[in-house]
Parts: sequence; C-alpha cells; structure tokens
Amino acid sequence: MCGRFNIISDPLTVLLMELVGLPHPGPDNFNAAPTETIEVLRLDESGEPELVPMRWWLTPHWSKAPSTRYAMFNARSETAAKSPAFREPYRKRRCVVPVSGFYEWTRQNNQKLPYLLKPHEGPGLLLAGLWDRWQNPETEEELESITVLTVASSPAMALIHKRQPLMLSIEDARSWMDPESEAFEALIRSELPVALDAVPVSTHVNNARNKDERCMDPIGKPITLDDGGALL
Repeated sequence: MCGRFNIISDPLTVLLMELVGLPHPGPDNFNAAPTETIEVLRLDESGEPELVPMRWWLTPHWSKAPSTRYAMFNARSETAAKSPAFREPYRKRRCVVPVSGFYEWTRQNNQKLPYLLKPHEGPGLLLAGLWDRWQNPETEEELESITVLTVASSPAMALIHKRQPLMLSIEDARSWMDPESEAFEALIRSELPVALDAVPVSTHVNNARNKDERCMDPIGKPITLDDGGALL
C-alpha cells in the first residue's frame, strides 16, 4: 500500500526538467492523501508530455459516479491487467506521479510507526500510475483521476512494508508513459531504482489534515536501503 505522498515543488522541478523539460507547478503538499488533487505527468494526444492535476483515487470511465466505496488509490500490478477498473488504463493510459517521497507505516511492539521514504540522493521519485477520465452524464463535467501501481517489496523495502509503489528510473518513466510501448510490462519489478532513506517521523503525519513541515521532522536515525536489499 502507498497511502501518503510528500510533494515539494522546487526539487521536483529539477527532476522534471531532466525528464521532460517542465517545471513542477506546485503547490507543496507535505502530506498528500488519497482523494486529494496532485500533479501527474502523461503524454497528450500528440505525444507531448504535460503535467495535469488529477484526483488521487481512480474513478473508472464507466462508473455511475465518483465513489470512495472501494479503495482505488492503489492498483496491484499482479491483477491490474485483468481488473475491470484498471485494465483499460493499464493498456492505454499510463502516467507518472512525481513525488519527493512517500510515507509508510511499520508495526513495532503493537504500534504503527510512520517512516518517510525519500531518495538517499536526488530530487525525487517517479511512481508508475494509471489514469482515467470520467464524465458526468448530466453536466458533461469531466474528472480525471489516477491510481498508483504497487508491487511486492524489494528485499530492502520489505524491512518497512510488504508492498511498495512501482518506482521508475528516468529512462523507464519515458517508456512507461508511451501508450505504444509493447515492453512496458518488463518495467514492473520489485526493485528500488535508487537508494532510499527510511526516516522515522512522528505520528503528526498520521492525520491527513496536517500539511505542515512537521510531517517530515525526523525523530530518529534514518536507515538507508539500497536496491540490492542491503542496509548502508
């Protein structure tokens, strides 16, 4: 599961300029939660990259109405290709979610303790997503929304949680967004493309209404996880 993001526009602009030559428009969100609007990178109809605000909780195009009855903010990579909700976006509407990091909770001594997972070096992470467009049949108002693809955790990430978002390198992100790609499924791997710092943070982040920088404040020494599963 991946249920909270950390989004800081200035460092993400560095990453996005290298990837597609676009700045991150902001705003910063130190504790982005499902159903909130976040910036998503995709290719437009002419194949050019664009950053688009989308709701983080996918509403399939065939839905009668937007709903949070079912958890649609994550999609399991193992079943996305066959899921009625995700199979068409999986084939045709893949996107990338740029984040500075994400939060995950691990259980210790019957307590759930939050960690901020962020790059050990570098300005951010590129997460694999799927998007869809729903239209209100009465008003014709459109809603574009996303889900984040998850995979089984790599040996390193498994120390924190049993699943992780699918993280992409810059090169892989370009291939992932390409609707004509026939090799995108080879990008679905339980790996870390970069080393991550797992930073223990306070339970201030548990409340999704808390959006301030306190969500990032460390309360202990970070653990660095490399892509081979070792601790640095």
